[in-house]
Amino acid sequence: MKWITRERPKIDRIACPWLIRKFVDREAEFIYVPFNDVLTKAKELDAIPFDIPEVEFTHYNEECTFDYIVKKYEIKDPAVKIIAGIVRGADTDRHEIAKESAGLWAISAGLAHNIKDDYELLETGMILYDALYSWATHLYQQNHLQNSPFEKLLHEVYNKFLKDKKSAGKTPSWVKDLKNIIQDQIDAQFTFDLKKISNELDLNPSYLSREFSKHFEDLNFGDYVRKLRIEKAIHLIENSSHNLTEIAYMTGFSDQSHFTRIFKLHTGKNPSSYRKKAKK
Repeated sequence: MKWITRERPKIDRIACPWLIRKFVDREAEFIYVPFNDVLTKAKELDAIPFDIPEVEFTHYNEECTFDYIVKKYEIKDPAVKIIAGIVRGADTDRHEIAKESAGLWAISAGLAHNIKDDYELLETGMILYDALYSWATHLYQQNHLQNSPFEKLLHEVYNKFLKDKKSAGKTPSWVKDLKNIIQDQIDAQFTFDLKKISNELDLNPSYLSREFSKHFEDLNFGDYVRKLRIEKAIHLIENSSHNLTEIAYMTGFSDQSHFTRIFKLHTGKNPSSYRKKAKK
């Protein structure tokens, strides 16, 4: 079987090939081409297009292409179910789905930055997902501190210290500072790094992640940032002549298909339909 998708893979476009070779077709061949050439080349090469809009193997609602392949081929492996959540969280910027999602995104983005050849990147990524599969199969319930009683004790004491330190009913001073940081980064189109922001605020990342929703409209960090980005996108759609690809980039989305999916989740319409209605 031949499979084809858009070039410069990061999450789904490496995770899906790993899943296909592991559970569907060990001899599967994967082809990466520019986005606009995928469907044309798919016909020429008799290849199955995936992880692009308007094809069978793609995102549905809040699930990614990896989820669809699991359902399509009825893959029941418990480790794959664990990996699916991690991939979904990393691929859709919803790191709250699985705590490992942020790490998968960081490693995948780093690999794509270091390796410019898509096929070399794919083979390196296969090793990454083999390791993730071994962890999900054999080590999922094991903590890093499990075999170190002293470090575990320190960890428990530190968590208790954070819990006791909570202020009662008073908005912490860092909330205003964080709002300013988030707005500045959205306006500048930067990538959000919760750990870096935690360092700027001199806060523990776990504490910030846990306390965030209490002060930001009952939303977690990822959902709040996406909400602001969509609000900025709506403003640009209504008040600028930028095309939708430009707006997707200006609001911090990795590509237009991701932008379209998140925009529709928030507004109920895709960006092009929203623009047509706004112009009437």
